[in-house]
Order: sequence, then structure tokens, then C-alpha cells
Amino acid sequence: MNYIRHLSAFYAKATIDDRLNPTHISLYHALFQFWNMNRFENPISVTRTQVVKFSKIGSHHTLYKCLYDLHHWGYIEYLPTHNPLKGSLVNMCIFDTSTAQVEPPTCAESEQVLHNNLCKSENKYCTSTAPFNK
Repeated sequence: MNYIRHLSAFYAKATIDDRLNPTHISLYHALFQFWNMNRFENPISVTRTQVVKFSKIGSHHTLYKCLYDLHHWGYIEYLPTHNPLKGSLVNMCIFDTSTAQVEPPTCAESEQVLHNNLCKSENKYCTSTAPFNK
């Protein structure tokens, strides 16, 4: 899993998704950081307190709304525990599946790569069939 490629693929997808707002992106980045600390292994276990601290989302209602939104829109798979002593599980969806190493682009190439990523529509979703319990 390449950190930069994954975030680039996420932003390519997020750029064309008009449903996302800054709160969704903040939450996604917080979850991405937990995934990074877990060495990119799914699932990650997170508590409400941890997620609120990292994402800076002030309302629990907003937090849960955004978690459910990201789940339904294919950015994460959210498996709530409904137990305050045990963290909920989150599977982060993989957007970049390439494994090849690429030389960094030159400055002129960087602008073209950014433009291509913003114009590209990536629709790769989680393949898990785990049921969603609300």
C-alpha cells in the first residue's frame, strides 16, 4: 500500500463526489491516520474519543452521520460495536491497487499528473459482504 498513491486516488475520487464536505474529509483523514499507525492492516479498531480528537469534529451526531455516509458511499466499511468500552471496527477501502514503483515526475509533469488525477473518475469500492447494522 503506497501512502501517497492512496491519498492521490482518494482525492481523485473525492474531487468529483459532490456529497463530501470538509467534515467527511477530516474524518477520512483521521481514520487514514489510524490505519497508517496500524501499518495499513484492516480492520482498525477506533473509539469515538480517539476519532473526535483526531478529526476535530465537535458533535457526536455529526461524527456518526459522517461515518455512515462514508460507509454508504464506499469510502470505508464501518462496523459499529455499540459498546463504549470496545472500539468500533473500520475497514479502509483500497483505492490504489498498483504495486509498481514510479519515478517522481518533474515539475512540468506534476501539473499534468494533478490534472489527470482530478479528471479521472475512480469508482473502486470495498468488496466486503459484511452486513451493515444500524
